[in-house]
Amino acid sequence: MASSEITLEAVPSIGEVSPEDWDACANPGKALNEKALNEKACNGLGAGTSSGLPGDSLGLLKPAYNPFVSHAFLSAVEKSGSATIRTGWGPRHLVAKVDGRVAGVVPCYLKSHSQGEYVFDRGWADAYERAGGRYYPKLQVSVPFTPATGPRLLVRDGVDHERIMDALASGLVALCGVSKASSVHVTFAQEAEWKLLAEHGFLQRTDQQFHWHNEGFTGFDDFLATLNSRHRKSIKRERRDALPAGITIHWLTGKDITEDAWDAFFMFYMETGSRKWGRPYLTREFFSLIGETMSEDVLLVMVRRNDRWIAGAINFIGSDTLFGRNWGAVEHHPFLHFEVCYYQAIDFAIKRGLTHVEAGAQGEHKIARGYLPRTTHSAHFIADPGLRRAIDDYLKRERAYVAEAGRELAGLGPFRKGADEAP
Repeated sequence: MASSEITLEAVPSIGEVSPEDWDACANPGKALNEKALNEKACNGLGAGTSSGLPGDSLGLLKPAYNPFVSHAFLSAVEKSGSATIRTGWGPRHLVAKVDGRVAGVVPCYLKSHSQGEYVFDRGWADAYERAGGRYYPKLQVSVPFTPATGPRLLVRDGVDHERIMDALASGLVALCGVSKASSVHVTFAQEAEWKLLAEHGFLQRTDQQFHWHNEGFTGFDDFLATLNSRHRKSIKRERRDALPAGITIHWLTGKDITEDAWDAFFMFYMETGSRKWGRPYLTREFFSLIGETMSEDVLLVMVRRNDRWIAGAINFIGSDTLFGRNWGAVEHHPFLHFEVCYYQAIDFAIKRGLTHVEAGAQGEHKIARGYLPRTTHSAHFIADPGLRRAIDDYLKRERAYVAEAGRELAGLGPFRKGADEAP
C-alpha cells in the first residue's frame, strides 16, 4: 500500500497551528501522559498524581518535556511583540501534514539580522556582503533569545518518524529557495538532528556551554562532598558572603508569581539587559503571558532586602532539566549573582529530582562552581556554493578547536581526583 502524501506549508504565525497539534509534535511524551491521565479520570479512577507514562504505575518514567518548544512559550514571544516581523523575527513555521493531519512542525523565522541567537555568524555575513552577496534575509530554526538545547524537527507519535523528519529537513532547504534567503541555521539542536541535517547538505558546527549534573544528590552538601577542598571552601564562603544580614532568597513558581513579582523582575531584566545588549529582547507583556499559560514551568529566584525586591533570575523547568535564563539586579552585592543563578539552581534541581541544570551561554567561571563543558550543536545550510566552501573549511577547524578546548576545560573541574582526598 502506497504511503500517504506529505504536504508542507510555511505559516506566518504559530497561531495558525492549534496548541494541541503543535504540542503533540513538540512534546509528544507529555501529551500522551496527559491523555492517559484524562482517560483515567473519565473512567472514575481519579486524576492521580503520577507524572509517569502509561503503564508506569509508580511514575518512574517521566515524559520528556522541553518548555521552550511548547506552543505556550513560542506563542508568548509572538503575541508579546518580542519575535515579530517588526523586530526582525518573521515567523515562517514549517508544518508537515499527512492526510490533512499535522504530523510535524519546525519553529522557523525569516530574519533580517543575527541578534538574539547566541551562535554567531556575523563574520560570515560581513564577508559575504563585502564580496557583493546579500546575507539577509536568512532562515533561523531556533527558540528566539534562548540558547538552550532542545528538539527542532518536531514530530508527533504514531507517524512514520523517519519519513517526516526527512520531509522537514528537505522542506527547510526548499523554503530557503522560496524565501530567497541566503541560508538556514538550525541552532542548539539535538545531536541526532544535527547528524540527520548533515545528510541533507547542512554544515555541522559545535560550541560549548557549561552544565551541572545531578549524581543522585539528596542535598547541596552531597554535591559539595564531591569537590576538592579548595573549591568546596570557596563555594561555602561565596554562599555565606552573598547573603549578608537582611537579604533573603525566595522561590516563586505557579500561582506564587504575581504581577508585582513580574514588574520587579522586568525592571531587573531591563536594567541588566540594557547594559549587556543595548536593547533587551523580551517585552513586559511576554512575562505576563507565560505567567498566564505556563507558570508551573517557571521558577523565579527572587532576592529581597528592606522589604523590596532587589534582584532575581528566571528559570524554566523541563522534565529533567532546569534551564537558567535571565538575571538582573538593582543592587549589587558580592557573589549574589553566583548564589541566585548557580547555587540556588542546584538546590532546586536536587529538591525536584532534576538531572541537569543548564545555566545559559558561555561563562568559563561556571567550571569552578561545578558546571562542566558540554558540546552544543548547530547545522547550517548555505545556498551559495562559494560561501558554503569557505564556511565548511572554517567549521572543520572550529570543531577541532572546540573539541580540544572542551577536553582541557573538563580537566579544570573542581571535583576530587582521588578517593583518598577527604571530603
